[in-house]
Amino acid sequence: MEVLTRCEGNCLEFFLKGELDHHGAQGLLLRLEQDIQKALPMVLILDFTDVTFMDSSGIALLIRARQRMQELGGTADVCGAAAQARRVLDAAGLQRYLTIR
Repeated sequence: MEVLTRCEGNCLEFFLKGELDHHGAQGLLLRLEQDIQKALPMVLILDFTDVTFMDSSGIALLIRARQRMQELGGTADVCGAAAQARRVLDAAGLQRYLTIR
């Protein structure tokens, strides 16, 4: 899993590329926690445009990201989810908890 980040104002963006499976989610969760703590954003955007595969580990990561942003009084959004990742997001019902665009 490759990750690029951008922080502008109160917005932190994560651009993900590759497979978001158990292996990729472990390191990403740690990085996500560290970057949120450092930037203290009000908006977190996770760009899934280049995510080629996602399993339940990705769901757990998104739930944790949402929880962390709620603790800060902010929001977490997912954008650009390709077909396979979108099916997983829809099947998990994450649109009830996150903005998926």
